[in-house]
Amino acid sequence: MKKILLLTAASSLMLSACYSTEINMSMGNMRLITSSASPQDVMDFATKTCRNDFYEGASFLSKAGKEYRFKCVRAEENEVLIPIPGTTITPETKTEAK
Repeated sequence: MKKILLLTAASSLMLSACYSTEINMSMGNMRLITSSASPQDVMDFATKTCRNDFYEGASFLSKAGKEYRFKCVRAEENEVLIPIPGTTITPETKTEAK
């Protein structure tokens, strides 16, 4: 049991050492995310964060160094979700209750 806990702790530390992603500012529908991850990982993180806040997804605004600016978009605003250039926005999978 101790070996499993040690391996779990070690692997999580190794993964967190690879890159970090955090939200520096969340004001209304604007998000400032600082990350050393790949652009696709940042886009996925921003999209997931906005969807968790009941938005349709994240629309990329700008990048400066390791800081990414996003706008969370609602479906009724009729705005297009813009990905980071060279990345894609993965569609949300919805399951229907039967």
